[in-house]
Amino acid sequence: MKLCCIRFIVSATLLATATVVHAGKSNTEKEGDILQILIPLSAYGATFYMQDTDGRNQFYRSFLTNLGITYSLKYAVNKQRPENNGDYSFPSGHTSAAFQGATFIHMRYGWKYALPAYAAAAFVGWSRVEGESDRHDTTDVLAGAAVGIFSSYYFTTPYRGVTITPYAEKNILGVNLSMDW
Repeated sequence: MKLCCIRFIVSATLLATATVVHAGKSNTEKEGDILQILIPLSAYGATFYMQDTDGRNQFYRSFLTNLGITYSLKYAVNKQRPENNGDYSFPSGHTSAAFQGATFIHMRYGWKYALPAYAAAAFVGWSRVEGESDRHDTTDVLAGAAVGIFSSYYFTTPYRGVTITPYAEKNILGVNLSMDW
């Protein structure tokens, strides 16, 4: 029951944000800026909604590992941005953050809950390369996605918990209790 709610919350949040941002702004880069924060925030919020302390601790490790690897590579490689407006292009931090959150949702709660987050993460990557942005090369975005995916893949295990589902049949009302381990 709660996993269904997570999928709804993630999908509704991403859709609402994309709609609001799109209605007020036409700048793809700004939409990517918002989604790169919203995706990991949705993943983190899901751990509170599910009262998933283990998942929250896994999120912390994944998030901090992603942040550390991304910025270590940025300073070690020191690649100039395609539009020649600064350095530290490799890897894309926006993309690594977005894919870290999407992969956390995938690894912890399953594919069907992560599909909207992966679609939004792909948009974030695209927003960094295409259009007005031109902040990164494709290799920067692919490396950022790989770092984000790796950090969550390494630290995150599937959610195992108790699910309580009400049911009603003809002349029968009840609650189904199931536990995954």
